[in-house]
Amino acid sequence: MMDGWGQGSYGGTNVIGLIFMIIFMVAIIAGIVLFIVWLVRQTAGGETVAGPGTAVGGESALDILKKRYANGEIDKNEFEEKRKGLTG
Repeated sequence: MMDGWGQGSYGGTNVIGLIFMIIFMVAIIAGIVLFIVWLVRQTAGGETVAGPGTAVGGESALDILKKRYANGEIDKNEFEEKRKGLTG
């Protein structure tokens, strides 16, 4: 009587086939996830990753520093120190 669990169902070469099937499915799922991540990054409203010295809103670190100085959040000495650090 062959009920699907007898000889040949998971013996010998069928185990190798099962392993390849699992690897193939994981690769397909990983590919789909990577494609979705890429698609979201491409359609993120045209925003790009900010480079060094640039805030996410497109405002540079020096601009933010100038605003903080103008608002009185930092004094002249702190402004000059931080400006030198930003400009090199």
